[in-house]
Amino acid sequence: MQIAGKTAIVTGGASGLGRATVERYAADGARVAIFDLDEDAGQALAAELGDCVMFHKVNVADEAEVAAGIAAVMAAFGTLHIVNNYAGIGMACKTFGKNGPHPLDWYLKVVMINQVGTFNVCRLAAEQMAANEPENDDGVRGVIINTASVAAYEGQVGQVAYSATKGAVVGMTLPMARELAEYGIRVNTIVPGLIHTPLFETVDEEYYKSLEASTVFPKRLGRTSEIASLSAQIVENDYINGECIRMDAGIRMQPR
Repeated sequence: MQIAGKTAIVTGGASGLGRATVERYAADGARVAIFDLDEDAGQALAAELGDCVMFHKVNVADEAEVAAGIAAVMAAFGTLHIVNNYAGIGMACKTFGKNGPHPLDWYLKVVMINQVGTFNVCRLAAEQMAANEPENDDGVRGVIINTASVAAYEGQVGQVAYSATKGAVVGMTLPMARELAEYGIRVNTIVPGLIHTPLFETVDEEYYKSLEASTVFPKRLGRTSEIASLSAQIVENDYINGECIRMDAGIRMQPR
């Protein structure tokens, strides 16, 4: 599927991986809707990139807000071809530790945003994509790209909730691809390792250097633009389907 002339929704699109992907799609000629809770950052990015980009304040775990956001996209742009799900949160907490059991409400919050939110956007976006005319002889009508994490495979101490939800995103990839195949909708998942998002600007230099040293090659953190580039490649290559693609410089996370 060619990106130029298409419409994309990017959740978590106001910052980090999402922002880089919004910028890439807009540069490649797509119309893009940012779904995020950070209204100031989202509106500023949309204003910076011009009329091809719009912002909607959307909680991905809220059925009505996602439905309203998609309806607004359809009203403005007329169709929907691409969805990237980046919206997610993480919090450090053990199943049981010195402060007692993992608070259940914390766990449920992570599940609702990372797991349920991802599925919520997928299911409602697929409904619109299924109505598209086929893009080419392959019959492609849409592309969904979800985001997991290497924590889905090698979760560290304190990541039990985050790892569980990212494992769920990995687990839904193939069955969702199989279910949506008859509508010409591909489903893939990007599995990032250590990517230099704004969060890393606040950490101690010694800790930052230790993270860089833990990669195999290259010996650095990944760039958000590299995630955006992979996303664009997935959109454009119709033979990539049902895949979870690690992008992590060969890292395998240790327990701590």
